Formats: sequence, structure tokens, C-alpha cells
Amino acid sequence: MAAQTVWGEIQGRTITFPMAVPHSNIATLLFTVPSQPAAALLPGDAFEVVETGPGVTQLVVAACDYVDNPWGDYDEINLGLLARPVGASADVVGSFVYRMPVNQDFTCEAGNRVMGFPKTVEGIDTTYTPDEVSFALTFDGEFALRVTVPRVAATAAPVSIAAQSYSYLDGVAMATTLEMDMGEMVPDPAAVRVELGTGVVADELRSLGLPATPDFASWGEHLAAVFHLGEPVAAGSG
Repeated sequence: MAAQTVWGEIQGRTITFPMAVPHSNIATLLFTVPSQPAAALLPGDAFEVVETGPGVTQLVVAACDYVDNPWGDYDEINLGLLARPVGASADVVGSFVYRMPVNQDFTCEAGNRVMGFPKTVEGIDTTYTPDEVSFALTFDGEFALRVTVPRVAATAAPVSIAAQSYSYLDGVAMATTLEMDMGEMVPDPAAVRVELGTGVVADELRSLGLPATPDFASWGEHLAAVFHLGEPVAAGSG
């Protein structure tokens, strides 16, 4: 078992790493988007988008229902782009989540202070039916985004993958390592519905060509994850 590191306390609760999440339900959508407007969404100058083809990169939309999480039972929507530290080798690929709205205060403060993740407290309504699940985001009081994904039968057991999530913590470029289960339910991307409303989030997604049919979609229930304490990243390293 990995040694525990105590980061400190937030709102009277002790923050330790590695942080294990035993139960989450997550929809993951991948879109091919133009790299120029995508690059405009990356803050600072320590990271760059990773092109997956001439003039294009990948947008990752992850809608998460954290049913059991040390930081609370909350919902979250991640809007991220494939990225790497500037000057890193071509085999270094992670994700920079440029927006991470959540619907609880504690995880917002913890994510901001501990990991440098751009969490804000917004309205997220998650609705389950026997056939589908829907995540609706209200941002700054305006309906911004709704993602609806079929709840199809599982095709295989969940597979754990390791990934790097990039951020800035107090102006320092950071990399957070996580191990997470990928959803084992793979619906037809054409059956996924993406709706945009108004406001800054909707405008940013429209600049990337959404609403559109994703290249890939997955849905998983009872997924697990482990988050490690982030570390500074020097330009040109991975």
C-alpha cells in the first residue's frame, strides 16, 4: 500500500493522498476539434495542445457523478484538451481541464487549493432513467450544456488507466497523476445528445464546433479512481 501523505486541512477535514474514490458514474465523450481555438482556451504559457492530426486536437468532456468520494457526494463536468508541457517529447500526452464546474463548495475549495484545478460552484442536475443518463450544467445562472448518454449493457469489465492532468497551482505548472477506471459501456456516439445554451461555456464549446456527434463515448457505473498529490512540471519535461 502506498504511503499516505497529509496535505493539511480544509474546512476542518484532513486532506490525504493518495485519495481513493470507490464509486463514481462517469460519461466520457471525445471530440475532434480545431487546434487553434482550442489553444486559445489554455491559460498561461507552460502547456500546449497536442495535435492528433493536421490542425486538430481532442476535446474531452467528462460528466461525473461522484457517489462516494472523500471530498463529498457531488457532480462535476470536466472540459479538457489533450496537452503537454511546452517542449516535452511527442510521447508525453496528458489533459488540461480548462473548466471544472462542481455543485458542492468543499470539493471546489479543495480542488482549487490542493490541485490548482479550475473548479467553480455551479448548478449541475444529473438525471437517471433506465435507458439513459443526463447531465445539465447551469453556469453563472444560465443554462450552458446538457449531455445525454445511453445506459447500454456493459461490453467488458472496467479497465484502469493512468493519466496526467495538468493545472496551475499558485502560478506553478503542475501535473497530477491519477489512475481511473474507464467506463465499460460503449454506446453508439450517434445516440449521444449534446445541447448548448448561452453564456461563456456554451460560446467556448461553439468555438470548437459543438454541438457535434462525438468520435467516441463511454459510460461506466461503480467506477473507481485514485488521485495522487500533484508535482511541479518543468517546461520540456513530462
